[in-house]
Amino acid sequence: MFTQADLEQLAQRGISLEKAEKQLECFRTGFPSLDIVAAASVKDGILAPKKAKQEQYIAAWQEYCKGEHKILKFVPASGAASRMFKNLFEYLDNGVETPFIKEFLSNIDKFAFGSQLAGKSGQEAVRYLLEDMAYGKLPKGLLLFHKYRDGARTPALEHLAEGALTGATKIHFTVSHEHLPLFRQHIAENLKKFEDKYGVKYEVSFSEQMPSTDTIAANPDGTPFRTADGKLLFRPGGHGALIENLNQQDADIVFIKNIDNVVPDKLKKDTVRYKQILAGVLVTEQKRVFDLLKNGNLSDEERARLNRPIRVCGVVKNTGEPGGGPFLVREEDGTISKQILESSQIEDKSLMATATHFNPVDLVCAIRDYEGKPFDLPKYVDPKTGFISQKSKDGKELLALELPGLWNGAMSRWNTIFVEVPISTFNPVKTVNDLLREQHQ
Repeated sequence: MFTQADLEQLAQRGISLEKAEKQLECFRTGFPSLDIVAAASVKDGILAPKKAKQEQYIAAWQEYCKGEHKILKFVPASGAASRMFKNLFEYLDNGVETPFIKEFLSNIDKFAFGSQLAGKSGQEAVRYLLEDMAYGKLPKGLLLFHKYRDGARTPALEHLAEGALTGATKIHFTVSHEHLPLFRQHIAENLKKFEDKYGVKYEVSFSEQMPSTDTIAANPDGTPFRTADGKLLFRPGGHGALIENLNQQDADIVFIKNIDNVVPDKLKKDTVRYKQILAGVLVTEQKRVFDLLKNGNLSDEERARLNRPIRVCGVVKNTGEPGGGPFLVREEDGTISKQILESSQIEDKSLMATATHFNPVDLVCAIRDYEGKPFDLPKYVDPKTGFISQKSKDGKELLALELPGLWNGAMSRWNTIFVEVPISTFNPVKTVNDLLREQHQ
């Protein structure tokens, strides 16, 4: 099936023949459906601590921060912002002023980047934004989101601020190869200003998604898809590939949050409070687990179940359309595990209607064992939780393989705790007009 040229192509990416063959096998066999017991709820599987308990968790985290621990903020930031501007691109093509476009054009001065569009209107303003300012090509992390008296901030800079306020001044961004120099320059130009403002010293690092985590594309019959020149086609494996980047981090505790879920300083109070609560739940549970592993009379099976990475996932009450979120899943051995599932993983869509909460990607993770050794995180991925999507290349249909998502199957075999957090901590920016919402003004 593979030629010598194919093997050389695989070797260049660091992909073994065995891995490529397993990926092709996935196209032919598909992935097994999950045995979902129920959506997690406050009555079953989700912690909703009262005020007094919240204060205990905050105190536990603040005490932990006094020790010699390595605390990291891990921010997936490789996504391009092109989807944010889908409506604007359409407007450039057809000139139709939809309600969305009218809202954008009549509120230009309210955007953090609005001053750079002064004197421009209509398609001229949009073209200047997308082309001259390159907003149509830049990653979300480098766009101006929020206004301040001392200058506008990008999401990357808001993560610096949030890190300082939550005790995570060691910050790691995963970025695309093409945007790495821009991120490095942006952080370098602003780092001292933020260190002086918050009285901290940052340690900022970057990584790219590894070529070895790309997946091979297939024809509809499951055979390798080839480009016009006969070469194999590889595609990024999705955010699940970032488990390899996370695995390389030198940290005890890791906060994980998407690049675009940020608010200005005036609204960070809830975010900071609940970050501390989530972290307090984590270190409290970790201490209990470590005590059991060091001193408890445990069977080998009990020890194996406890000695795993731990994650605490903030979950938000469902206020809109049901989608992915926290569920209880029956494993092959009959045990029940807590899993964050995407809607694509849920065959029985009626289950989604019973979900009381959704996943805002707000995690705090413990990635060392009770002896202080780092866990080998890829060992805790459930390879059966990937999925296949239909794509096309040069007019030809193909099948693409998505790796188990970072907070889905890639963390499937972690020990998981769900904690309810308020909707005020979830403020993503999916379209440019989301920046007009009160939370971003």
